[in-house]
Order: sequence, then structure tokens, then C-alpha cells
Amino acid sequence: MRILLDTHLYLRYLADSPNLTAEIREEIEEADEVFVSAVSIWEAAIKIGLGKLDAQISDIVLGIKASGFLELPVRARDASMFASLPPIHKDPFDRMLVAQAISGPFRLLTADAIIAKYSDVVQLVI
Repeated sequence: MRILLDTHLYLRYLADSPNLTAEIREEIEEADEVFVSAVSIWEAAIKIGLGKLDAQISDIVLGIKASGFLELPVRARDASMFASLPPIHKDPFDRMLVAQAISGPFRLLTADAIIAKYSDVVQLVI
């Protein structure tokens, strides 16, 4: 299975957060491939700049390879898919992750129930 992590789950994984259950951690670690989108790095960089996230962007970027994950660039077909999504979720970063998951295809793991309303490729994890 190919998994795409949403930004929050990726940051929780890097921080070895207790909010990431053993079952979800196991699902991530047993996946064939795990991706982190450039969109998540962009979102984290903005949050760091606004003082909403206490982290170093270089650590977040380096964490992709260190975790054995793969970087997912934003492609033209992702942007095209984004344009076709209804505005169920107001956050453009989350909508782009949904677009990437659909066009990938990937299983998008998220703790955001609103994102889960988009497609069956989205897996809500709590």
C-alpha cells in the first residue's frame, strides 16, 4: 500500500508523539511506500514563520529521508484535481493533499474528519 501522510500525522510521527497510536504507527511502518508532500513542508514553513509551530524546517525536511519516507512533489495533475474538488475543507493545504491522494493514488492518513468527507482514499485515524 502507498500512504500519504497529512502534515499533522507526519509531524506527530517525527516527534514520536503519544497521540500517534501503535496501530497507526504499525500501519505506516508496514506500508510499501510512505510519502510526505512538498505541500506539508510548505505548510510547516508558514506555521513556523507565524510562530504556530516550534520546529526547524530543515529538521522537518531531513526527517522525510531519515524516516525512510519519500518526498512527493506537486504535479500539474494534482493542481488540476485540486480545482475540481468542492470546498468542503477551507484549508488549501489539506485540499491539495486530498487532490494528490486521489491522483496518486495514495491512501491519505489524517486525523481531520472534514478531510475524510472527500473520498474513500482518505483514512481517518484517531
